[in-house]
Amino acid sequence: MSTGINEQQIISIALDEIDNLDYRNPFRLNEYIKEKCKENNLKYYIFIDEIQLSETVRNPYSESKEKNVTFVDVLLGLMKKENLDIYVTGSNSKMLSFDVLTQFRDRGDEIHIDPLSFSEVCDLFENKDLAFEHYTLYGGMPYIYRLESDEEKSRYLKDLFKETYIKDIIERNNIQNDKEVLEILLDFISSAIGSLTNPTKLSRRFLSEIQTKISSNTISRYLSFFEEAYILYSANRYDVKGSRYFSTPLKYYFADIGLRNARLNFRQVEQTHIMENIIYNELLSRGYNIDVGLVEYDYKKDGIRKKIQLEVDFVINKGHQRYYIQSALNIDSEEKKEQETASLRKIDDSFKKIVIVKNSIIPRYDDNGILYIGVKEFLLNKTFLEL
Repeated sequence: MSTGINEQQIISIALDEIDNLDYRNPFRLNEYIKEKCKENNLKYYIFIDEIQLSETVRNPYSESKEKNVTFVDVLLGLMKKENLDIYVTGSNSKMLSFDVLTQFRDRGDEIHIDPLSFSEVCDLFENKDLAFEHYTLYGGMPYIYRLESDEEKSRYLKDLFKETYIKDIIERNNIQNDKEVLEILLDFISSAIGSLTNPTKLSRRFLSEIQTKISSNTISRYLSFFEEAYILYSANRYDVKGSRYFSTPLKYYFADIGLRNARLNFRQVEQTHIMENIIYNELLSRGYNIDVGLVEYDYKKDGIRKKIQLEVDFVINKGHQRYYIQSALNIDSEEKKEQETASLRKIDDSFKKIVIVKNSIIPRYDDNGILYIGVKEFLLNKTFLEL
């Protein structure tokens, strides 16, 4: 409105409202929108919410049951009108990114909306320390910041997981019989964020802890469901010196740390892994491709040559840019500093090496050219990587 668009140019339809039940029929939805968009010289902005509630109806002009009419047909038709700008939201059970690419044949784009970042919620609190404490516990789901009590926030996140994410995955992939397995797997991953794992390891864990035999192929398939639903992200291992990727093991991170904590009933709130997960999400939101780095080197002890493997939490790339990043809760002793920077010191290229710590510190470089910054400052300043 502030840019000069008239109210009549904005058509908003929420299919979960009882007054709009009629528009769940694709034909009625199409008629309604065309009736509202009669002026060819005007640009119209159409917003349709909860599109998954739209019905599939029989095509009255075809005898084939395989040629039913859905909301996809409506949208494809409307998209041919150059003066219409259409935005659709819906459940993951009906609309995932590959559905958009497939069903709309390059004529539709996915707008991926992340949970709120730390920088977006920080000003809601008295100071950034309180903001970070809250963020590491409850994450960035927007509605959280309208709730007052810890009990309300906890219940909301648990219900969101159960009533939205889990239900969508089960409905979409038709896995009612394996619901318990799906939920146990999610618990396993929740308790192991930032740790290397693979389907074979998880299969063994099912056998040892639950006394249930689940194939690694099934686990791999279920993990892909979590990624498709934007619950989890995965990061592959990258051999920094050998310039090659490993398909397994890999690390998983939650798209929202509050959802992860709620999944574990707020029991395992380990700052080390939570901070690492938050940094991962921030780097992703800034457009970086993220890998887990592996640095391998040889050394001799008592005349015997041995190999050592060290890990870099994140190797991030965007265009010609590359950074190596370690997430460290603290480096309050020389021994801890040596431990956290060991992998970075073994990398002999010229790309920037960074250690992000929990405490607020003045950004500084050490004698090895490694930059140290505080996590809150990093999250609040998107130019810190260029220091």
